[in-house]
Amino acid sequence: RGIEATDDELVAQANGGDRRALDTLLRRHHDRIHAVCRRITGNDADALDATQDALIAIVRGLPRFDGRAAFGTWAYRIATNACLDELRRRRRRPEPVLPDLDRDAGWSAPEPDVGATVTDRLAVDAALAQLPAEFRAAVVLRDVCRLDYAEIAEVLDIPPGTVRSRIARGRAVLARHLGEPAGADDR
Repeated sequence: RGIEATDDELVAQANGGDRRALDTLLRRHHDRIHAVCRRITGNDADALDATQDALIAIVRGLPRFDGRAAFGTWAYRIATNACLDELRRRRRRPEPVLPDLDRDAGWSAPEPDVGATVTDRLAVDAALAQLPAEFRAAVVLRDVCRLDYAEIAEVLDIPPGTVRSRIARGRAVLARHLGEPAGADDR
């Protein structure tokens, strides 16, 4: 294998129409350009978009590259600009917004049960899946979301007595599925 061409030589050859020289130049700098894009954008998807935009801009701008700076420096500048453009586009894209349940709906996350194991949680999920939908909704709103009976009645648009009944019946079915004795409700 012979001596590798310098960036300046590859730029001159690429500007003369040599596609292999252009390919070599882009491959030589691709990983470093992507690394810069990854650090600036903060995530892989945006980094890939910015890297692609930078490489396209490098190809289009190569005839205007004057050699005053090293090719790598010039390429990093283009990559940085591509990242900044990507970040501006990201700000204009609507992001899915989940409601802040703690603040907006009076919901508070239950305290983590340190003793719960993954298998316990899987068993509860499987048992919940066996509940009729109207029982499941009431139990989840009460035992997971910690809503009170009046709030659940409002959410489900049913009387508070029906909420109590559905929770009690749902818990009884859950207890049977989980092999536990049915406990008293939490009045």
